[in-house]
Amino acid sequence: MSYADKIFIENCRDILESGFSDEALDVRPRWEDGAPAHTIKKFGIVNRYDLSKEFPIMTLRRTALKTCVDELLWIWQKKSSNIADLGSRIWDQWADESGSIGKAYGYQLGVKHHYREGEFDQVDRVIYDLKHNPQSRRIMTNIYNHHDLHEMHLYPCAYSMTFNVSGNVLNAILNQRSQDMLTANNWNVCQYAVLVHMLAKVSGLVPGELVHVIADAHIYDRHIPLVKAMLEKEPYDAPEFRLEEGVTDFYAFTKDSVSLEGYKYHELNEKIPVAE
Repeated sequence: MSYADKIFIENCRDILESGFSDEALDVRPRWEDGAPAHTIKKFGIVNRYDLSKEFPIMTLRRTALKTCVDELLWIWQKKSSNIADLGSRIWDQWADESGSIGKAYGYQLGVKHHYREGEFDQVDRVIYDLKHNPQSRRIMTNIYNHHDLHEMHLYPCAYSMTFNVSGNVLNAILNQRSQDMLTANNWNVCQYAVLVHMLAKVSGLVPGELVHVIADAHIYDRHIPLVKAMLEKEPYDAPEFRLEEGVTDFYAFTKDSVSLEGYKYHELNEKIPVAE
């Protein structure tokens, strides 16, 4: 069994069995037909993935690794907030007529800041510190900028990364304010596991732990039957993860720099509705 499957099963069973339902409350999200999108949730879930042991991709349903890496690089490498720079259509519903999602996600990572060592954006500052000051306890990014929230078409969900080096091992904490467990949980886990692998590679380090902290981990009401059906399936073992050899520049990675060997997964034929 993939460890990512084990964690997903435990999280979802906990939510379904003892979570809080907001069915009686007035909620902001809506389904495409205008009905309120209610959830059942747990507060403060913390999951730990040891990237030195296996890559945390689930097998209960397919996670499209190259597509989620394309989105990761759109944010962290291109630092873009325009969907024209993204290979998929997953952000279309939040883009305006020009294709912009406002001052969100990649825009925030690309803003330059002044430091004693020079001028960096957040990504380049992380890379600089991992190479030149790895013992620092200040290697962090944060894209939840209150000053710009009114110009973001969607507030950041996964909003903060903290990197910490122990010897030659790169560990990281991903902070997430909100998590749609069915649609996005493993998607985000895989993205930031890949990010740790990439940053470790270009910094002369090896990947260690990814700790995922979720403030509001929820399952939408119309997702519950899909989740319950997934929990009845028998998971497969995790595949082998491969990262392109010889790359020493973070900006040289592409979605094709990652691959999986022996990835077996269950098909999910039902369309997953997305609340807005």
